[in-house]
Amino acid sequence: MTIRREINDKTGRDVSIGAVYTTLERMENKGFVSSRIGEPTPERGGRAKKYFRVEAPGLKALRNSKDTLTCMWKGITLAGGIT
Repeated sequence: MTIRREINDKTGRDVSIGAVYTTLERMENKGFVSSRIGEPTPERGGRAKKYFRVEAPGLKALRNSKDTLTCMWKGITLAGGIT
């Protein structure tokens, strides 16, 4: 839920919890993130929370994506002369 809320706050997009978990599962299969199950808590009705951690290959992929996007934006002029 925290990741879903963060996506909504940062982008204004409402994504389903299923889409978030599907994406996280795919990222985990690629070694980009790892997960662990926490202890059940009374606040969650006895359910355990799943925690995710970004791993080194995930950081590398994120940096590569950022660099690619930065290169793509270089030289692009938007309406009004903004670059």
